[in-house]
Amino acid sequence: MKKVISIGEALIDFIPNQKGCSLKDVQGFERVAGGAPANVSAVVSKLGGKSSFISKLGKDAFGDYIIEVLEGANVDTSYVLRTNKANTGLAFVSLKEDGNRDFSFYRNPSADMLLEENEIDEKWFSDCHSLHFCSVDLIESPMKYAHKKAIEYATKNNSIISFDPNVRLPLWESETDCKNAILEFLPLAHVLKISDEELEFITGYNDMEKAKEVLFTGNVKLVLFTKGKDGAEAITKNRTVKIPGNVVNAIDTTGAGDSFIGSFLYSLLNDDVSVSDLENLDEETLRNYLLFSNHYAGYSTTKKGAISSYATLEEIKEYIGLV
Repeated sequence: MKKVISIGEALIDFIPNQKGCSLKDVQGFERVAGGAPANVSAVVSKLGGKSSFISKLGKDAFGDYIIEVLEGANVDTSYVLRTNKANTGLAFVSLKEDGNRDFSFYRNPSADMLLEENEIDEKWFSDCHSLHFCSVDLIESPMKYAHKKAIEYATKNNSIISFDPNVRLPLWESETDCKNAILEFLPLAHVLKISDEELEFITGYNDMEKAKEVLFTGNVKLVLFTKGKDGAEAITKNRTVKIPGNVVNAIDTTGAGDSFIGSFLYSLLNDDVSVSDLENLDEETLRNYLLFSNHYAGYSTTKKGAISSYATLEEIKEYIGLV
């Protein structure tokens, strides 16, 4: 089997021990490993697929802990470099009553931002089925250009390029910088995952029919549109498939979007779907992929944290059989 490779940030999320209060009022936190690309790698490996993660961590205890957690989830961390020039990134989170979050980040810079393009090895991509990335590490830093090199090598290898903008505005100097970076990298992707909260910010439209004119640019062949409790859509130039949402008792939505795209990439990997197959996937296949990923993401919100909340294939099959 080929593998899914993710590139970008890995950090420590400090999850509050209570919900329904602002960050300044939280009295205690629980440490968990996080970072959207790292989460995606963990989803793929926990489901039984092969995954590798590309990043840079500090030579510190938090970096050691992240490696330990990823390897515990069977993620290949041999492409994770270490540095003493910056610390591993931190994020403090507050949870609202509905499980949604506010963030405060400590990374100025963090070690992941220092990964350089000349540290990306083309041989890493020889058995790469798909490469996944997000926007947090597309800020002006060496890591941005490491992304470009990884995308170049993966594209050369006919890998699927997957992009989840995963907008985190507090990490950017301006909203304009964030939007411009997303629009710069968007045409390089074959699969784009975007949430209803991000649609208008990225495209200027809150209506998907109009937004498609912006999203289907460059290499984009498949758009995954997630709408929380209202379900999800898979959109190609030829068809749109919609599924309803699931009603779950959400405890913590941290990493839910990552679990959606991670489980979707697992399905593509498991079925050996190629770049050329993407826009020709039939309606039944797309619906099955969406249903699986929606259940997987729903399951993750019923537990605290990200990687620790992700199901194995056996666990998600049992869960789907019960709902």
